[in-house]
Order: sequence, then C-alpha cells, then structure tokens
Amino acid sequence: MSIGTVASRYAKSLIELAQEKKVVEEVYQDMVLFKSVATQNRGVMLALSSPVIRHEKKLGILKAIFQDKVNPVSYTIFTIITKKNREAILESIADEFVKQYNLLKGIQKAVVTTSIPLDAALRAQFNAMVNKMTGMTVELEEKVDEKLIGGYILRVQDQQIDASLKSRLNNLKLELLN
Repeated sequence: MSIGTVASRYAKSLIELAQEKKVVEEVYQDMVLFKSVATQNRGVMLALSSPVIRHEKKLGILKAIFQDKVNPVSYTIFTIITKKNREAILESIADEFVKQYNLLKGIQKAVVTTSIPLDAALRAQFNAMVNKMTGMTVELEEKVDEKLIGGYILRVQDQQIDASLKSRLNNLKLELLN
C-alpha cells in the first residue's frame, strides 16, 4: 500500500477522532507544528525514518519534542504510529490531515506566482478568481519570480493557469520555428 494511502487513512481517522473529542482546531495546530518542526529540522525526520534507530528511541524523541506542546489526541496518534512502526510517514500524515482539515472547513489553497509582489487589489482579484472556480474560501500563497517578465501563474490543486509573458513568448517562439 502506498505511503499516501496509508497517511490518508491515518489522517482521516485522526480528524474523525478530533471531531468526536471536539478538538479539531487544536489538532490542526499540532499538525502544523509538526510539519514546521519536520521542515526546519530534517534531523528529526531522518531519525524517525531510520531503520537503525529503535522505536523506543523514536518515541522518546517525539515525547521530548511534543508531549507538553500538543493536545493529548495528537500525542496519542504519535504513540500509536510509533508502535505500528510507521514513524517515517508522520510528515505525510500531518500533510494529509491539513488537506482534510481544509476540505472540512471549505478552504482552498492556491499559489500565485508573479513577477512583482501583489498589491491589495490584485490579491483581491486572485482571491475572487479562485473563489469563483472552487466556491471555497481562499488561502492564497504568493511567490515572486522575476523570470516571468510579466503576468502570472495560478495553481489551484492540479489545475494551472499560465498567463505569464514568459510562457507567451515561448509559445510564440515555437510557432515561429514551425
């Protein structure tokens, strides 16, 4: 079974448990914290995914870092996953949990890449565009790539709208070569 499937199942179970215990927001914050720690300290994830390190040590690492900082429901899932020898997929579970949380709350993440930083009016236009496409509340991530020359690239889930000048110039170049 693929890591994504297993992570999705654990995340679904966790979100259902969090809903039952009425701690969805706290568990969401815990998963964001876990993702942040995993991103900022790759050593933690290397230790958790190492087949050489014993599971008791891995649980000790998780306990030292998270036991006093997270909700008991979140810490319990860390313990269960460690006992099932699946510590290596904790980051994937946290990612899946965030996705399912966003789906539950009606939040759609979108990434817009432009050649210059967005002002408030453009930000509002992109939010409205994504809202119209998905019917969900928009969480917009902004990136700046000066190589685009002008225009934008908007990515929503698996859809991408490339309205960049760089892309148009490349298309024109291909047409002229044919």
